[in-house]
Amino acid sequence: MNQESSSSKYIANLSKDIPAGLVVFFVALPLCLGISLASGAPLFSGVITGIVGGVVVAWLSGSQLAVSGPAAGLTVIVLNGIETLGSFEAFLLAVLIAGVIQLGLGFLKAGMIGLYFPSSVIKGMLAAIGLILILKQIPHFVGADDDFFGEMDFFQADGRNTFTEIGHAFSSIQFGALIVGAISLAIILLWDNPKIKNNKFLKLIPGALVAVLMAILINMLFINFLPALAIAPTHLVNLPVLGSISDFKSEVKFMDISGLTSPATYIVAFTIAIVASLETLLSIEAIDKLDPHKRRSDTNRELKAQGVGNIIAPLLGGLPMTAVIVRGSTNVSAGAQTRVSSFVHGLFLALSVMFLAGLMNQIPLSALAAVLLVVGFKLTKPALYKTQFKLGLDQFIPFIVTVLAILFTDLLIGICVGLVVGVFFILKANYKSPYFYHKEEHRDKNLIRIKLSEHVSFLNKASIILTLDHLPENSHVIIDGENSAYIDYDVLEAIHEFKKTAHERNIKVELVNIDEVEVMDMH
Repeated sequence: MNQESSSSKYIANLSKDIPAGLVVFFVALPLCLGISLASGAPLFSGVITGIVGGVVVAWLSGSQLAVSGPAAGLTVIVLNGIETLGSFEAFLLAVLIAGVIQLGLGFLKAGMIGLYFPSSVIKGMLAAIGLILILKQIPHFVGADDDFFGEMDFFQADGRNTFTEIGHAFSSIQFGALIVGAISLAIILLWDNPKIKNNKFLKLIPGALVAVLMAILINMLFINFLPALAIAPTHLVNLPVLGSISDFKSEVKFMDISGLTSPATYIVAFTIAIVASLETLLSIEAIDKLDPHKRRSDTNRELKAQGVGNIIAPLLGGLPMTAVIVRGSTNVSAGAQTRVSSFVHGLFLALSVMFLAGLMNQIPLSALAAVLLVVGFKLTKPALYKTQFKLGLDQFIPFIVTVLAILFTDLLIGICVGLVVGVFFILKANYKSPYFYHKEEHRDKNLIRIKLSEHVSFLNKASIILTLDHLPENSHVIIDGENSAYIDYDVLEAIHEFKKTAHERNIKVELVNIDEVEVMDMH
């Protein structure tokens, strides 16, 4: 696609991308702040990363719909990294080196790793994220959560877990927050009504924007007329208010390069690069599944984009970034069509820091929780579970195991567990289903012809050995590799081992176009 047609595509979709970018901004702002807080980093550092992710990385990204920023999955790594290196300024150097590593991974075409995640595991990840969003937002929705907005781990910093937090929340409901949350949720659901969707003017205004503005208004009424229902400041957005350049300088931290000679810096950098790259590739695969246009993202380009982002962000005092599934799925849910929506979200983050901090700090978290409750439900609809079940156990079991593993641990551990189960079913399928075929003829002696397929990998080894072990005695077996462009060494070895011992069962073996390999004699 040439530059002119790209520009016209972006312009044509502005009416959808700008409102979507605004919705993502509302969700991203408290997430950026919360992740900074949980990481033990300056509050402003997460917002800087969100701005870089939107304003810069969106244009370099291999995906039209992914949104980059600080990730909840990196909080422990950031926290430990700052502690290991002694200061946040020293940690920023490790982030920059991680960016260089990611850039290198992109040029080495490591993005292809993303293609090896089974579909059932990616769908399980989406369903799990949706489920976690719902469970994690309920306490914010009722105004009774002390953990940071956007926290995703099962075991929480306050000693509770995802489920006990909900029980605690219902025992200490803040009714003002609940009222605001309920009205916000009703507005967002109402905005999905076909009458509003088909209205030329109203369809341009995102329901989340209406909900947020209404939430601010209702809380102002509570403060002035019903102070008992006023939402506590701890359950409002808390953005640093910058009155001057000196305020900005005091919030931003700059890199300390004295750690260049320290091995610990490179260990932390490598950890960030690998974890951030994996989380990005997982998010990209998931967003591609949600994309209504089913576009395939360029994962190598995405790694390069993330590398550039992780070089720029620490130079400005920002946290490491990844493509983030929560922001990306919110983007899709809000109707985004192109990368412009991510760029718009970055612009709004920058504007909110410079000019709108006072207004932003009046937004109740319960209203933003309502936005994420809707996003969560769209990701984990009952229909998804039903569809996966209908596909059979070899698809459903890796799917449901991934959901449960992510729910009770975290994203990367859960995905690893899901992958192990998924690979087990792949190996099981290869064990049962031969990638070759045979023809059997009955004469004086059984003649069995086994014709190997075009590509015979080590995954086919088990099925071939199984077939050879069950060949009838007194047979004449022809194993034909004429059509094979590639036969794995392990398979060749198995065939020659069979030939060597076949006489014990009175089986005559004839090999056609099968390369010779040396079989080790263990006797």
